[in-house]
Amino acid sequence: MVASPPTLLHSVYISPSAKRLIFGIIGGLALLLLVAFAVFQWKRQQLLTYALSEVKAKIERKYPVILTLGPAEFVGFKTVEIAGMSLVPRNAPSDTLLTAERLQASLSVRSLFAGRPVFSGLEILTARLTARKTPTGDNYGFLVKKDKKSTVPVDTTKGTNYGLLLNQVLETSFDNVPGEAYFKDFYVSYLTPRHTAIMQLPELRIKDGDISGRLTANIDSVVNELGISGHIEPGDYALTARVFGRGSSIQLPYLPRRFGAMVSFDTVLVRLDGKDFDKDETGGRLKIRGSVAARNFSLYQPKLAADEIEVKSGSMDFVATLGRGTVALEKGSQVTVNKLVMYPEISVRMKPSRAVSIKVTSAETEANDFFASLPTGIFDEVRGVRGTGTLTYRMSGSLDMAQVDSLKFDSSLKGNNFKLTSFGEEDLNKLNTPFKHTVYNDKGDSVRTFLVGPPNPDFVSYNDVSPFLIHAITTAEDPRFFTHKGFMEKAFVKSAIQNIKEGRFARGGSTLSMQLVKNVFLTRQKTVARKMEEALIVWLLENMNVASKQRMFEVYLNIIEWGPSLYRWPSGKRGVYGVKDAALFYYGKRPSELNLSESLYLASIIPKPKYAKSSFDAYGDLRRSTRYFFRLIADIMATRGLITNNDRDNMAYNLNLNGPARRYMNFAPRPDTTRITAQADSSQFEPLNLLDLLNTGADAGVNTGAPSVDVGRAPR
Repeated sequence: MVASPPTLLHSVYISPSAKRLIFGIIGGLALLLLVAFAVFQWKRQQLLTYALSEVKAKIERKYPVILTLGPAEFVGFKTVEIAGMSLVPRNAPSDTLLTAERLQASLSVRSLFAGRPVFSGLEILTARLTARKTPTGDNYGFLVKKDKKSTVPVDTTKGTNYGLLLNQVLETSFDNVPGEAYFKDFYVSYLTPRHTAIMQLPELRIKDGDISGRLTANIDSVVNELGISGHIEPGDYALTARVFGRGSSIQLPYLPRRFGAMVSFDTVLVRLDGKDFDKDETGGRLKIRGSVAARNFSLYQPKLAADEIEVKSGSMDFVATLGRGTVALEKGSQVTVNKLVMYPEISVRMKPSRAVSIKVTSAETEANDFFASLPTGIFDEVRGVRGTGTLTYRMSGSLDMAQVDSLKFDSSLKGNNFKLTSFGEEDLNKLNTPFKHTVYNDKGDSVRTFLVGPPNPDFVSYNDVSPFLIHAITTAEDPRFFTHKGFMEKAFVKSAIQNIKEGRFARGGSTLSMQLVKNVFLTRQKTVARKMEEALIVWLLENMNVASKQRMFEVYLNIIEWGPSLYRWPSGKRGVYGVKDAALFYYGKRPSELNLSESLYLASIIPKPKYAKSSFDAYGDLRRSTRYFFRLIADIMATRGLITNNDRDNMAYNLNLNGPARRYMNFAPRPDTTRITAQADSSQFEPLNLLDLLNTGADAGVNTGAPSVDVGRAPR
């Protein structure tokens, strides 16, 4: 049997005394480490207390606040926990701005012992931020950076410096974003006499610039459940943020109460690429670059459109400049609506007088993409229109409210090899065939429906209408109807100037083509959307030669309202619609028999047919304003050779209302205006002298003995 080799254990002998020495050394080292650790813990806690006191002092030196921190301790090797904190403005000790039940942060031990503590990974748990603004002040204004007062005088007549204000907001926001933070159960409220905003953040995390979280926002009673994700680079003032609705679309606050508008979307992506702020004698100018994109955007405002305006996909890349009293969207900005791309340039000045300048040009767009990209709620009647070729839109305008007469406006839609291949929801070609037409009263109730075309016995062809009426209407309403392409920019600008000056809709700028489209294809609602769709349909009718001018005028004459909608004819039909009804109602004639005066009156009441009676006085005589209209339009017609000078000179300034209109208008009977004068009897009067005639304070009782005489008077 072979013996095993000796091991190290067998070869080394440790005496009991050596063992005691070894264990003593190990125990001593352990004790030393324990003491060192205890000293380290004590010193670390001492340094932590000192570091927090330095943080408190630094914040209180920088801001006029009182910062109170609860007990702090290490709950891990690098994790510090603070049991509560509060931040109170020094000038309002009872108005706490921020409280938190617990804060946690990572602290570099090396930096702590080096005397330069570096905190990271901030966690704020169960916090409450309450910002208040009252008529006398607020509890948060100290957070906004304010430049030192400049010795250069500022011209306050040029308004607020929007660039300076926005720059302060951006710098305050970005400079206070932590590199890493976690918020849980964070409650934020903003209270003013006019607005209330409350936000609850179940959680919000910032790590390495990445942002994620969710919140519930209640702003002026508009509640949204939101999700947030994105990335921020505070040093570059760059941000990408995606905000989306959780379970429903996002409703924008403030707009319902301020403008009566409802705006919503499913998702919005906001990107800020950076900013440049240049100081100058006005306080500075700010240029910002970025973009905004939204999906399923919806806008409702009754003055804009009767229905919701919807855009499936829209975006705007912007280059904006803000200064003292000025805001501008500069060249390089781009707006995309579905597949339609436009390049806007807009400048707004607030003081010394409000002024705006705008220029919009679209990219050349395929016809089908152009029509398919139009927002729903505005162009519903042309939805589905298809064509070949391309379309390009251009619009420019400017207005200075201090010089309203300087208003300029130009709008054009140009086609390149554009041809219609099919109509949309509304068949524009129906103008060339008999079609049913329904008329409505001001309440939107249907008055009657009738056929427009030869099968209707009340239909009157163009050739069966008195030339006097045709020329009177075109001269008064649209002198270039038979030569223009549907629009008269100069007339539109003049009407806009008058409307702005009077602050109301005092004058219309619609051509006969536009009036025809409004009556045949659209509603009577006075909205921006209806005017936009009206303009597009007119452009299609006129530029595609869908119907001849004569046919368009013929349809116009047979459908327009010309009198009271409440009048009921013996046949049972209601209202006065079309030229045949008008000729019968007022004169008991056929349209071909109308003379110049009768035609001028019918032309004069087209803008306000319900006020036809106002052209007369109480006894059925034409008022001075109506007679002036007759003379003015007749002079223009004679100058243009539409009537002879003899026609104008022999024109009657009174009308024989031989139709139902006279009875319906119910004029008063003309009174006997012959004056009755009693024969004078000199014995009835006391003698008068020259002083009596000159003295305005003559003695009472003069002529008091004269009997009263009842003298007939003509009513005023």
